[in-house]
Amino acid sequence: MSAVGQPSPGTWHARSQHTAPRWMLTPATLGLALVCVVPGLYTLALAFTKSTLGQPLTAWAGWRNFETLVQTSDFAFTLLRTVLYAVPACLFQLVLGLAIALLLQALRQGRWAYSLILLPLMTPPVLVGVAWKLLLAPAGGLLNGTLLRLGWVNEPVSLLGSSTWALPAVMLADSWQWLPFVVVLCVAALQALPSDVYEAAALDGASPRRIFIKITLPLLAPALVGIFLLRVVMSLKTFDLVYILTAGGPGRATTLASYEVWKSGLQNFDIGQAAAQTLVFCLLVAWVTWPILRTLAWVERRTG
Repeated sequence: MSAVGQPSPGTWHARSQHTAPRWMLTPATLGLALVCVVPGLYTLALAFTKSTLGQPLTAWAGWRNFETLVQTSDFAFTLLRTVLYAVPACLFQLVLGLAIALLLQALRQGRWAYSLILLPLMTPPVLVGVAWKLLLAPAGGLLNGTLLRLGWVNEPVSLLGSSTWALPAVMLADSWQWLPFVVVLCVAALQALPSDVYEAAALDGASPRRIFIKITLPLLAPALVGIFLLRVVMSLKTFDLVYILTAGGPGRATTLASYEVWKSGLQNFDIGQAAAQTLVFCLLVAWVTWPILRTLAWVERRTG
């Protein structure tokens, strides 16, 4: 029998079991606060102050940085351009990536192809930009040389210098770089599908097309929506390809949100304006990803 005022061993054991998980989560919580909360609060403070690269937080500015964004329509068009860049590019990558994954699964003996497919993903983004800039160059570029030899054009075409074709050219380079990432995720999702369902469908005499539409796509739907969500978030932050290929030009034809924030902060040294742009950009990311998250929840309810 335990002494008066002393907790029994059973009570102490139950209390330790209740508090131990909290203490084990403390390092992760502190790390999350260090890398997320503190920079977020600092960005919020920069957005409401007059801040330069050399002298941050010099004076309270209130909503002035945000009013500047509203008064000038350039940033609004930049946000719209960023969405029109990310969503179509990711849809293209998802469709093509699924097709390649299905082809690899059908080959079964083509495991060696994975090494070739992963090469663009393992290439540094700087080298990807340089390679595509040389490929699309008007003078001496592989694309223009091929088109001229085939007689499809009479003079070199500058895709990166065209306000119409510059953004699709950046989208093409981005798709080349990240398509292997989508393929790998699609292959993993395909390999996780239950085989007994396919065996039952084959015994019923279902055609490959019907199996794909009625079985594969519904089972893959949650994974496909998740892959699309991940790629959209990554594409919205595209900076390196724009910086190397076009520097936001011609004009502002390829200026995306991340590049605009970089220009405000590290070219114009207006850190307060860059912080305000960052916060608005975060709202854009939330606005774009919210319907995708809702779609993912709906698909999981239907299939799960």
